[in-house]
Amino acid sequence: MRRRAVWRGAALAAVGTLSIGLVAPAAEAAPAAGAPSSSVQGDIADHGGDVDNRPAAAEPSREQVATAAQGSTTVRWNKYGTPGTLVPKIELQQQKRKVAADPVAIARAYLADNQAAFKVSAQTVGDMEVLVNRPMGQGHYVMLRQKFGGVPALLDGLAVFGIRDGAVAYFSSTLSPDRAAPEAATLSQQDAVQAAARDARISEVAQAKLGPVPMPDGAPRLAYQVVLQGEGKGFTTYIDARTGKVLLREDIVDHDSDNPEWAAFPANPPADYSTKDTRVKWCLTAGPGCERTVSTADRGVAWDDVNGTPSLTSSGNSAKATEKWDDLNGGTFGTRTSTASPERKYTYPWTNQWHDSGCDPAVFGTPQQNDIDAAIANLFAMHNRMHDWSYHLGFTEETWNLQASNGDRGGLGGDQERGQAQSGGRAGGAPPDFLSRNNANQSSPPDGVAPVSNMYLWQAVPAAFYGPCVDGDYDMSVIGHEYSHAISGRLIAGPNSGWSGSQAGAMNESHSDLFSMEYLYEYGFRPRGDTPYVVGGYVTGDKTAGIRNYDMSKSPLNYSNVTYDLVGSQVHADGEIWSATSFDVRQAMIDKYGLGTPELQRKCADGQVPVEQCPGNRRWVQQAFDALLLSASGAVSYVDMRDATLAANQIRYGGADLPVLWNAFAQHGLGRDAASNGSNDQHPKPSFASAFSKNATLKLTTPNARLYVGDYEARSVPVADTDPATPLPDTAEITPGEYSFVVAANGFGSTRLHRKVRAGEQSQIRTLPVPNVAASASGATAVGDGVNLEKLIDETEGTDWASLGSPVAGKGVRVDLAGDRPQLVTRVQVSALVRPPVAGDADPGTQNRFTALRQFEVLSCNSVFGKDCANPANYRHVYTSPANAFPANRPRPTAPDLSERSFRIPPTFATHLMVRVLTNQCTGAPEYAGQQHNDPRSNSDCTTGNPTVAQTVRIAEFQAFLI
Repeated sequence: MRRRAVWRGAALAAVGTLSIGLVAPAAEAAPAAGAPSSSVQGDIADHGGDVDNRPAAAEPSREQVATAAQGSTTVRWNKYGTPGTLVPKIELQQQKRKVAADPVAIARAYLADNQAAFKVSAQTVGDMEVLVNRPMGQGHYVMLRQKFGGVPALLDGLAVFGIRDGAVAYFSSTLSPDRAAPEAATLSQQDAVQAAARDARISEVAQAKLGPVPMPDGAPRLAYQVVLQGEGKGFTTYIDARTGKVLLREDIVDHDSDNPEWAAFPANPPADYSTKDTRVKWCLTAGPGCERTVSTADRGVAWDDVNGTPSLTSSGNSAKATEKWDDLNGGTFGTRTSTASPERKYTYPWTNQWHDSGCDPAVFGTPQQNDIDAAIANLFAMHNRMHDWSYHLGFTEETWNLQASNGDRGGLGGDQERGQAQSGGRAGGAPPDFLSRNNANQSSPPDGVAPVSNMYLWQAVPAAFYGPCVDGDYDMSVIGHEYSHAISGRLIAGPNSGWSGSQAGAMNESHSDLFSMEYLYEYGFRPRGDTPYVVGGYVTGDKTAGIRNYDMSKSPLNYSNVTYDLVGSQVHADGEIWSATSFDVRQAMIDKYGLGTPELQRKCADGQVPVEQCPGNRRWVQQAFDALLLSASGAVSYVDMRDATLAANQIRYGGADLPVLWNAFAQHGLGRDAASNGSNDQHPKPSFASAFSKNATLKLTTPNARLYVGDYEARSVPVADTDPATPLPDTAEITPGEYSFVVAANGFGSTRLHRKVRAGEQSQIRTLPVPNVAASASGATAVGDGVNLEKLIDETEGTDWASLGSPVAGKGVRVDLAGDRPQLVTRVQVSALVRPPVAGDADPGTQNRFTALRQFEVLSCNSVFGKDCANPANYRHVYTSPANAFPANRPRPTAPDLSERSFRIPPTFATHLMVRVLTNQCTGAPEYAGQQHNDPRSNSDCTTGNPTVAQTVRIAEFQAFLI
């Protein structure tokens, strides 16, 4: 999740571009013990780069709330105390005035009719600038921008209208109430740039523009918008033009001849990593051996065309690709394009050199140079493909796309995609940081500023990642993912801002996965994976889930699971919740409209067939693009984006699909009553009820228990409980479908269920009353090695026990079972799920997946027979788990690998049980053992390559039962 801000409209000072030199920033703090040794894509916590130093959000007045409620069915408020999301009552608008033909007039009239809610005058409404006015299927889309002191807002101040049948059907805004004009600037542009650079600790490139920024508590402030890109980082910072203070900082980096010809892998090289060259030839015009014709979607010219002249290399109007071997962070533009081809035959040799050499850095000095020309050409072709595909869906000059020249079609231009192949390839890959490996990123700066996408080489890194030696420049699922950050980041929130907040950042990642998947699917390009819906299957070597926890078509995640993974607010893992939801929304539209033929899919992807005549998946992705445009703010929750999606269907398709969309959303917890306290809410309220289905009513009857929908209890939000001290009821409405449930009861552990919920049924969910005799809630106690021993038996996977700083084998915890007599135990439940950092905890740092338990044994002691159960020597062996009790493999352990599992043990009478570690993931998995490559600079063996991880083990939960 990274954000971007955009410059457009009138300015109070000329845009400036300055190069600045600063003292190098202080070294970052060393990672905590057990932390990953490199930043692997999909294992990175939410950025700390976003800062908003403005006052807290303003509250709307009672009059505003009452007025808005009278004219709408849904209203949520923005930070300025005006409606942020609003679903108007269309019939009230039509009663007030005749249906107008001009969408802009309808938009202005709506604001004028509702001045009491928006706190803006008729003059303010009349002065608002029209940014976008365009059809959206059967409806229309309008964006207006507010002015302060006669100058358009530099940030926010947007009003977005979805118009249908002469009325506003959906509205979102970052409008501010009428305020006094901002005070004049006293700070120079140069001083503002220096202030922003010091704050961001970037020393390379800056651009600045002066304009008004609204404030939640009063008059707007004049501020300089300063864009900095360099050293692998990028920020848009707003500097107060009088005080020099940072008002706001947004992180803009997301951590993937006359007939010219390009040789390219449409999806990725061979799935078996062989040297067989399976590239196809794409040409401007049809010819022998040409698999398909390609040209720019905006003008129909060759990709290498620059103002009517061929570049003869990897440079064109939509993209420019270069080599970036020696920049570890990939922050500045590369300059070396592919070898010039006077014949425009960009079909360079490919030998799979990085893979076949086993990641040997010596390849950069060979004549083949690690296939760099082929990598650059492939990256250039793929960026052009994403440009052309998204253009037909509405990502055009008018909506701030990526092109060097926009002509007279809107937007600023000067910002074609800058692809950097094998970024850091020669300089990176060495310990201790292993920089420029196993990742990809995309910066999405304001319109008119060129974005940068870095594609990296992949190789095994100890206790972080175990995948093949491959070049990310050939995996289109990753390339498309990164480019899609620019798509969604520029479509959402208009010209001033992008995604902001943890839920928004998760949806940013999700949209990138979804758009990449959809592009490949529509053209029939099959990426490496067990299904077409695996992201990163080639670069990771994992055909089941790729770089994610789940194949999006097989994901059990729902809105109650926000923050379920180990880093807490983890945008990639949380993004999988939106991906699972969106995939089922997509499937609902496919079920209704079909898939058509491969030829129809391709024609729809090329914009040759109206979307209303296209299969369900194309209708779905068009709807997703429209929903982004309908969102005036990037600080959106999943609930906000659900509403924007429903509005997009209403405006483009006349609401024809609302019932099936609501049902799909409800099955993933985004139903009728779902709610969130903004984009950063880590415990939003799920709802599984749909207004368009006959919901079932499930009643939890297990005493003192909580009911969760899905596979996760840790950090998830229950939908019902039987605790009289909480406001949560003991019943839950559930729309029909197949569901997993977890029932967690104090003293009875957790029980996992799977059942089909039928329409209208009224039934009970009750688990067998079998006590967990290892529960602290029932009187059990724990002693032994390590720290947080009591958290091993607290009946939640959200906490864990740890043994730190010593070999893991033999470390264990002895549990004095509940009761005053021996207990018969035939089954244990164990969880190895790791958790986010906890300040002040005995194990406070970032946890590493490889420290999780892999294999264990259970021992017993019976004090009734006179045994001293305080002495570990008096315990007898009862059970040894399988070697892969928690069965992670390449490229790394994931949450599904580590969550709670049940193990049958021989019937055992005991007063005490011991759970003893045999291996953790690092020491026990053969996939992580031994040298994995031929890079002499790095030892990839987990045990010797990262001893801290090899000497740390964590177990989240231990439970013991009779049955």
